[in-house]
Amino acid sequence: MLRVQRMLDCCAELLDEVGYDNLSTTRIAERAGVAIGSVYQFFPDKKAITQALGLRFLDQFGARVTERIADTSFSHWTAAVDAVVDEYIDMHRHVPGFRSLHFGDIVDTRLLNGGADNNRVISIRLRRIIVSVTGIPDDDALDRAVHVAVEAADAVLKLAFRDDADGDTRLIGEAKRLVSSYLSDFSERSGGDHPW
Repeated sequence: MLRVQRMLDCCAELLDEVGYDNLSTTRIAERAGVAIGSVYQFFPDKKAITQALGLRFLDQFGARVTERIADTSFSHWTAAVDAVVDEYIDMHRHVPGFRSLHFGDIVDTRLLNGGADNNRVISIRLRRIIVSVTGIPDDDALDRAVHVAVEAADAVLKLAFRDDADGDTRLIGEAKRLVSSYLSDFSERSGGDHPW
């Protein structure tokens, strides 16, 4: 629904302008040009609207990664790691609200899904993309490897953006190297039959 998308767009803009602590449903309604009741018709509070925005970001990220991996022939699977990180960095730099919210940790580490932490939700989504695009077998070892890779990348990328709004390119490079090295080792330990 267009009205809901407009509210999410306004929420994203306000997150960048005033931050989560100063965000309110009233501000969102004013920015969107709707009555406060319209906001409450879809979202009971600011946490609910930021959750919807975080899920929209997750869907955007998943679509971007899927398209990038499917449309590119990689000379080596580590280029796919670079592509995933590059999509995250591009969203951080250019998608309104993403710099402030990411996938929701500033609000709640379980914002995307009350039953799992945000990084776990992301790792599951990425694993499903990898399996669907590459056709590699899905198993517990792959699940664990992607989960560890997401946690490691998240930690280093947070460091990259801690003091540099556009991200320290050297630390971004280190995040890619760390994840590529880890997944390369995983691939070798699992028989090297993963084409990515």
